[in-house]
Amino acid sequence: QVRLVESGGGSVQAGGSLRLSCTASGYTGSLFSMAWFRQAPGKEREGVANVLPTNGSTAYADSVKGRFTISQLAMKNGLYLQMNDLKPEDTAMYYCAAGPKHSLSRFDYPAWGQGTQVTVSS
Repeated sequence: QVRLVESGGGSVQAGGSLRLSCTASGYTGSLFSMAWFRQAPGKEREGVANVLPTNGSTAYADSVKGRFTISQLAMKNGLYLQMNDLKPEDTAMYYCAAGPKHSLSRFDYPAWGQGTQVTVSS
């Protein structure tokens, strides 16, 4: 079973940057796809970006394209999310996830971290 632990959240002003980290442990051999999701109060959990550890292929939600960059840890046992030009609407709990499918749908990810809060003030 995969265990995911996020870190790096915090509070920033609009236009600022943060980098989130996620470290995976346990049975990581099944990590076909790893992703970042976010959930704001009263909203559904949405996919932000994902990466395939096997070939580095990435995908992004339209709302973050050009501002966020997903990348893998050196040993491919986790990932980063570099977030630049942050906006108040990026405020949410951010979750790391792992699953068997190259997807940004939360239904395709059985393994989740506990989340890290990102707050962007205007």
